Amino acid sequence: MAIIGNNVLIFLTFFQIMDLTRLGYVYIFILTLMGKQTFSQTEVKKAALRAANALHPHPEAVRDEAFLRGDFFDPDDLVQVKYEMIRRHRLDRKPVAEVARTFGTSRQAFYSAKTLFDTQGIPGLIPKRRGPRQAHKCTDEVLDFAERWRDEHAAEGSRMLVEAIGQHFGIVLNPRSVDRALARRKKKRRFRKETL
Repeated sequence: MAIIGNNVLIFLTFFQIMDLTRLGYVYIFILTLMGKQTFSQTEVKKAALRAANALHPHPEAVRDEAFLRGDFFDPDDLVQVKYEMIRRHRLDRKPVAEVARTFGTSRQAFYSAKTLFDTQGIPGLIPKRRGPRQAHKCTDEVLDFAERWRDEHAAEGSRMLVEAIGQHFGIVLNPRSVDRALARRKKKRRFRKETL
């Protein structure tokens, strides 16, 4: 993550690693100061948009005349671009194909943005981070099986457990993924007991 503050560019790198001695997590933050520099308002805004996952990946594709003037409208601001695209269609009565073309997107992307805006408002236009939000293969059913298997086969290692999961559920898992998911589950249970 890049942050600009007090004319210093700060790169914050975050690592999460498993502490195998206590079955918990250790968080490592690396802070890199890039020295005193003068940053323009544009660079500061781009860094903020990037941190919010709202920096337009192709601002040069936006050919709407309001964005080309560059006074208020910013083609780097993906949320603003999507909002204006929808507004041009609704209020200015421009056809979808024309609006999509001038905003450098497809009609499908227009309709997706319109649906998100209609159901969630402006927050719906903020791009979501990609990738799975959790260990989607390590369901409760899989973890229940893994715990029972470990109880019955205490001497066997994680590779054998993953093979057993594969045979039973027909999925392929990494042994470390199963170990991490089981450790998280154990930690949650311990935390619940302590808070009761």
